[in-house]
Amino acid sequence: MPVPVFEVANNEMGYAMSRLDIDSDLCDGGKTTERASASQSQRTKEPLTYIDHDFSHLTKLRSEPNELLSRVAPGKRELPVSTLKMLAGREANYTGRGRFSSADCCHVLGRYLPVNGPSRVDAMRSRAYVSQFSADGSLFVAGFQGSHIRIYNVDRGWKVQKDILAKSLRWTVTDTSLSPDQRYLVYASMSPVVHIVNVESAATESLANITEIHDGLDFSVDDDGEYSFGIFSVKFSTDGRELVAGSSDYSIYVYDLVANKLTLRIMAHTSDVNTVCFADESGHLIYSGSDDNLCKVWDRRCFNAQQKPAGVLMGHLEGITFVDSRGDGRYFISNGKDQTIKLWDIRKMSSNETCNVRFRNYEWDYRWMDYPDQAREPHPCDQSLATYRGHSVLRTLIRCYFSPAYSTGQKYIYTGSNDNCVYIYDLVSGAQVAKLEYHESTVRDCSWHPSYPMLVSSSWDGVLAKWEFPGGGQAPAPVVQRRSRRRHMY
Repeated sequence: MPVPVFEVANNEMGYAMSRLDIDSDLCDGGKTTERASASQSQRTKEPLTYIDHDFSHLTKLRSEPNELLSRVAPGKRELPVSTLKMLAGREANYTGRGRFSSADCCHVLGRYLPVNGPSRVDAMRSRAYVSQFSADGSLFVAGFQGSHIRIYNVDRGWKVQKDILAKSLRWTVTDTSLSPDQRYLVYASMSPVVHIVNVESAATESLANITEIHDGLDFSVDDDGEYSFGIFSVKFSTDGRELVAGSSDYSIYVYDLVANKLTLRIMAHTSDVNTVCFADESGHLIYSGSDDNLCKVWDRRCFNAQQKPAGVLMGHLEGITFVDSRGDGRYFISNGKDQTIKLWDIRKMSSNETCNVRFRNYEWDYRWMDYPDQAREPHPCDQSLATYRGHSVLRTLIRCYFSPAYSTGQKYIYTGSNDNCVYIYDLVSGAQVAKLEYHESTVRDCSWHPSYPMLVSSSWDGVLAKWEFPGGGQAPAPVVQRRSRRRHMY
């Protein structure tokens, strides 16, 4: 459901967009704050630090307009450039292209944040744990603690296309992944068996091994029993031929779907592997994050019997809950229980964990305790490019992501939060540009539509909420809208 640039641009002509505009000094100079601002209008008082020049420059190339459109004087640029000015420049063929480049489109679309609403997509009687748009945005998958996984057809008014009742569920659906061709869905639980469902079958109701077969993919190496370990994270490779999984037995697994067998087990960390993903389309690199506070990079092209990672990245003071790749095999972000998101460049990784901080002189468990103030000290060997603060990573493995490449040039990152909100940060400046408040409980997952200014948040209150940018030339509603209080659904 891609949105034409001219349609979004025409909306701007009816009213001012100053509320969503990012200050020009925050968009220029490649600077980032060590702490994200506490609100959209509040400026950080902490010293600015320069983000990696290559990364800042790459982000600008993907999300800023042509220099001829932004130049106001020799050596001086205007950012952001109004959509009206860009349309006029395009019509006059000012850049010599006769059209918008992909960066021009991202500059326009990236200013229309999905912050208005929300409207309910669905409400269940159990906690929502995972939710994601498909690669083309036509489908949306949500997994709930009460054994249900629902696939919604976005293009048909969010009609439930598949209602799946999971098999052999232990505690909750910990993760789901849709194949690149959108034909199959895999789901994981606190079990070594991952189940796969045919999404294209005719039946809407999919009751495991009653109305449809949910084939089990066994990730256990030995016959250790049905619940010998659990899988926290599972992802398809870009070609759909493999699955990578992270588990509670401190390991990473790779399953070959064509050969229908487990092909690799890596004893990767010294604690739970909460999150894994392929770094890029090649499938050679794998990123992992663990409760041992480390992110690691694994290169299967040079993997040996010693099972050593290609590199280690230190900087989090507590366990990592999620990692998301930028898709370029170089940069990724991680969410940590130390209440931060960190941006990483794998070119800065170490060969081993020479300075990992594991000792703390206080008792703390993120599942039911607030993060202690005395723990908010910087890591002595922090290798990250930037750190983003403001959200809360407590109670569960909360997820964070880069914003879509097509519509924003990945100039933002966004995350759920234990304080029932969704946070959006500017990637280069570190500024908090939006805080979406609606839910009554922890927002564990959220997903930004790949080509349209729409975001769906899923919460432990059982509600899927849809946030959009308003169209039709109407003035935008306030960013924060609260619904009437009601009883929790679980």
